[in-house]
Amino acid sequence: MGENNEVNSKEEKQSSSMKLKNYLKNLVDFSNYDAKTIIYIIIFIVLIAASLVLLYFIFFVDNTILYKFVVIYFVNPVYNLGIIGIFLFIAIMGIQGLLVPLPSEVVLLATGMIWGWFWGGLMGVIGSMAAGILCYYVSKRGGRPLAEKFVGEKAIDIADDFIQKHGIKAIIITRFIPFIPFDVISYTSGLVDIDIKTYSIGTLIGSIFRAFFYATLGWLLFMRFNLTLPLDFDTLPLNVIIEQSNYFNTILLIILAALAGMIILYYILIKKLEKKRTLKNE
Repeated sequence: MGENNEVNSKEEKQSSSMKLKNYLKNLVDFSNYDAKTIIYIIIFIVLIAASLVLLYFIFFVDNTILYKFVVIYFVNPVYNLGIIGIFLFIAIMGIQGLLVPLPSEVVLLATGMIWGWFWGGLMGVIGSMAAGILCYYVSKRGGRPLAEKFVGEKAIDIADDFIQKHGIKAIIITRFIPFIPFDVISYTSGLVDIDIKTYSIGTLIGSIFRAFFYATLGWLLFMRFNLTLPLDFDTLPLNVIIEQSNYFNTILLIILAALAGMIILYYILIKKLEKKRTLKNE
């Protein structure tokens, strides 16, 4: 009896080891994809790596770096360019969607600093559409093959079924809740089977409240210190820089915490739906 248990234990270990080996082998095997898809996958991986490096600098090297970056490369240039700055803003919103440490929520705060709560909110809706569509297409081209490698085709198929069932309502609700990461929803939408029209309408409707919410927060933060643009860090009091930096970093932490919660919830949901589907097929 003891010998049988020992044999079974060895077989289980070998089976687990083989599964892990096959999983790792599959991660680096891109032979089934064409050159264009591989390029998108590489871009996706590079963006993830760059984002992790930036997160390290924000939280462990200089906690004012995010706030200074937003002001120096976004707030001041957009303000100084006047009307033309609107086009720069739209371009920046698109670019920020590709970098996790610069979530759209942080940039939307800045719209309130530049244009106030109303015009900032309106600009935020336009910028959100630009960022959302860009992230959707990048994910559509290279994200799904990569996601299938990490979580498996079954998990993606179940997500497809969920989108087919709830469609535009799921996009609107997730866009509407301010602290659900906007860019993550954009990427996820590109992974699943949802058409661009449905996605765009859902994004537009759901982005209105979010954009005005963050623009108002940014405007209130700006008005609290009676600041005027453009901001000059050489003359700006250190306590103001630190307090506003902490404000921006807190928003980022909340977004990252919400992202972690979404990943855990998704994993639990996928396991539950897989079990339900298995029982139904039996």
